[in-house]
Amino acid sequence: MADVGPETGFGSSACERPRGGERCPTPEEVRAAEEERAVEQALALVGSRPPGEHRPTGRPRSEGWPHVTDRPRSAETESGPPWQQSHSSETPCPESEPAGEPTANPNPNPTADPTAVPRSPAPDRGSGTAPGQDRHAHEHGHRRRHGHGPAASWPEARALAARSGRSGQSGSAARAIGIRAGRLPLGQALGHVLAEPLVALTDLPPFDTSAMDGWVVSGPGPWNVREVAGAEARAGAGSYRDLGILAGRSAPATLPDGDAVRIATGARIPADANAVIRSEHARVDRATGLLHAEHQVLPGQDIRPRGQECRAGDRLMPAGALVTPAVLGLAAAAGYDTLVVVPRPRIDVLVLGDELLTGGLPHDGLIRDALGPMIGPWLRALGAEVSAPQRLGDDAAALRHALTTSDADLVITTGGTAAGPVDHVHPVLAEIGAELLVDGVAVRPGHPMLLARLKKDEEPVDGSAGSRGEAWNGGPYLVGLPGNPLAAVSGLLTLAEPLLRGLAGREPEVPYRAAVRDDVHGHPHDTRLVPVVHRVGSTADGRSASGYGSGGEGIGGAGTGGGPEYVVPLRYNGPAMLRGIAAADGLAVVPPGGVRSGTEVEILDLPWASAMPWTEGCFT
Repeated sequence: MADVGPETGFGSSACERPRGGERCPTPEEVRAAEEERAVEQALALVGSRPPGEHRPTGRPRSEGWPHVTDRPRSAETESGPPWQQSHSSETPCPESEPAGEPTANPNPNPTADPTAVPRSPAPDRGSGTAPGQDRHAHEHGHRRRHGHGPAASWPEARALAARSGRSGQSGSAARAIGIRAGRLPLGQALGHVLAEPLVALTDLPPFDTSAMDGWVVSGPGPWNVREVAGAEARAGAGSYRDLGILAGRSAPATLPDGDAVRIATGARIPADANAVIRSEHARVDRATGLLHAEHQVLPGQDIRPRGQECRAGDRLMPAGALVTPAVLGLAAAAGYDTLVVVPRPRIDVLVLGDELLTGGLPHDGLIRDALGPMIGPWLRALGAEVSAPQRLGDDAAALRHALTTSDADLVITTGGTAAGPVDHVHPVLAEIGAELLVDGVAVRPGHPMLLARLKKDEEPVDGSAGSRGEAWNGGPYLVGLPGNPLAAVSGLLTLAEPLLRGLAGREPEVPYRAAVRDDVHGHPHDTRLVPVVHRVGSTADGRSASGYGSGGEGIGGAGTGGGPEYVVPLRYNGPAMLRGIAAADGLAVVPPGGVRSGTEVEILDLPWASAMPWTEGCFT
């Protein structure tokens, strides 16, 4: 055997002298490989795969040293900056690092082969994973034992969820929604989506009205002031004042040329009148009884003509528009008492895990359930009707019963989506014949999220097989969220939110981008979602306009300066952490490899989208 390098002594992991540009693995790589083999053996013990079978990652391996490839070094790899080069995913996950610090070179060994294919991620150590939750948010490998292929990319998964929601409105599902849709009183329609266009039932305004309190005049001035027959009058302090034409009264008599009468805002304009003069712009000569204008009077001034806003039959809002308070006001003004709306999607929430407590402090290996209190309000903020969480523990039979008896439009599960000994979501879905639409997403945190379509007992009404997500006869969708809290939030925004928009008949959100203030670490291969808060300043780094400094100085001025908007990455962004997302108003979509300060990235707004500048010093 040829001479060996410094790695001699690591058993089967020792290598011969490097040949043809190859290298020996470093001791750190050897230890990491041994850890990976230990993970594989542990998974084999619980029945996930035969011992010695490599975990599928969707990336090639060489036949020799398991993590070194013989591919030639690409120019892109050689020339790319260190912060974009791939680094071992066995190092502490970037999700646990402060987002506000520049990303260090992830490959500190200058002799390491830059063409080495990164190892499959090990269970997340040092990333803030809470005890008892990592088995429900297991994020290593690109496929699991019940999966059907590599993880979908983040854009692909989000787009498929949106298409699935829209397809849920077609066929028998659309007819079911048509049966459930109906007219709601205006007072109950807030937050729903219009099932049909809002068409004006009348002209707005329905007649010519005064836009101001003052005098309505006919012809050129000065004008004879006269009282309105039958008009109300007000007396007081020995004085008498004619109130003129008031709002809510029947049509007044025709106003002769050269005359003027008092008029109130919103009152009907008499026939032949041509202008309204504001009270403060006119004076009455008591001696002559004439009204004089103090400014030029233009024909039609301060008169709202009939139909100025719309004519009867005009389309005011399209089908699919969200019923906001302003839409309710418009509908009322246009003559509506009720609205035909799409029902809010109904959601069942199933909380899995024997280790979860609903009250008190963690103890004896048990932890508090953070997702049960969070998921329902979050989904309601997205416009859904959510039932009370069902806490099923790690009971496959209970999960099977809950899925097969649900009459919701969407079922959300928390935890149990990985391949642990009591992760039952995949086996139960396979048992009941569900169709996996998304089985894992290349995103951190939240890698083991999934999207499935459950089927009912009856056959599709048209008898056709259909395409993915469209062959089922109205069965509910299922979004499986990882058990770690921030990973679950990632699943909500990646799969549940676009799916719900489709089910509710709403259009997809228009994406937008903003510059990040700091360098943001990235995963070598996966998209990363990082909590951020919006700020306004003169530059992308924000330190000039908004007073950012060490220790959070100048926080009071954050978000109040002039200049472009940007986002500040927040710390405490590990998969099991909620401290960062609680202070955030959005998530930055960081592409593989990370981004430099000043780079524009896509932003996902949180439902409440409220900036909290007083927290910035603690989290950035």
